[in-house]
Amino acid sequence: MSEAIKAKIKELEAEYARTQKNKQTEGHLGLVKAKLAKLKRELLEGGTGGGGGGGGGRGFDVSKTGDTRIGFVGFPSVGKSTLLTALTGTESLAAAYEFTTLTAVPGTMTYRGAKIQMVDLPGIIEGAKDGKGRGRQVISTARTCNMLLICLDAMKSMQHKKLIERELDGFGIRLNQEPPDITFRKKEKGGLNYQEIVPQSHLTQETCVQILREYKVHSADVVLRSDITVDQFIDVVEGNRKYMPALYVMNKIDQLTIEELDIICQIPHHVVVSAHHRWNLDELMEKIWEYCNMIRIYTKPKGQIPDYNEPVILHDTSPTVEQFCNRIHRAIMEKGFKYAWVWGTSVKHQPQKCGKDHTLSDEDVVQVVKGSSL
Repeated sequence: MSEAIKAKIKELEAEYARTQKNKQTEGHLGLVKAKLAKLKRELLEGGTGGGGGGGGGRGFDVSKTGDTRIGFVGFPSVGKSTLLTALTGTESLAAAYEFTTLTAVPGTMTYRGAKIQMVDLPGIIEGAKDGKGRGRQVISTARTCNMLLICLDAMKSMQHKKLIERELDGFGIRLNQEPPDITFRKKEKGGLNYQEIVPQSHLTQETCVQILREYKVHSADVVLRSDITVDQFIDVVEGNRKYMPALYVMNKIDQLTIEELDIICQIPHHVVVSAHHRWNLDELMEKIWEYCNMIRIYTKPKGQIPDYNEPVILHDTSPTVEQFCNRIHRAIMEKGFKYAWVWGTSVKHQPQKCGKDHTLSDEDVVQVVKGSSL
């Protein structure tokens, strides 16, 4: 079965490549892309025993701990194990030959009060998304992370960067992208309700109908609030894409010239390090904090001083009091939340009485009041 699917994928890819790209062929090409997306999902599900489409397959058995999980992804021998040791002190076997790490190795560190779990994943190879070199296990574990560090050898070709992006993309991981602003809701009946809030450059109602027919969807509400591509629409229909922040960690910069370093610094979303010499790890951690949108909120039990040692970590640039409460325990909002006293930069008065919709700032202090408490 998998060989038949692979043959069909090759046939459709060839058809896409030879079809001239213009306004008249947009609908046909969109349909080809939809068929490809479906077949690739079926291939992944068939090869892994089902479970999750673009994210099909089981990852390594690594218990998630702490406030944030960071995954190290890269080709073999780029310095992932050395970087894990430098950041967490965890000894992940490192050697000057490929495939030293054969399973996922977790380590933990505390940064600004947040407990961060870092997972050194085995090096992937080209074709990982199709199962080569335990690639599906690696990328399935990567999908469980809050953020990815794409580790690259600064001495090697930047073609490696494109190859890794292609492998992750093929497994439904979208790096440094926001989910498309689309409402897509299937219905039992009523046909297609198609609305464009803003003019569309790529997607037409006819193309939308063709793609939905391929997925056997005949009744749905589709509202486009931004100018989206056919690929983005297919992503929404598939419904299993993972949008993740990522940093390209350019390792081994101790072996570069200043001129070579200047060229590397033009790459978006990057940070340069030397894991062996522990150079620039402070900037790396600053970037991780920024890309994960981590915010610290301190709790204050009634009549006690705030607990500055164990902040509640939220992953949102504008978290609310309700999000803070749910992060501690959902029962707080369900059973008796009345209001909260808040100290910090998000309020004018110290303290200030706030409701569940109040937006918190980094290092605010919050005391939750329940029932008839004063």
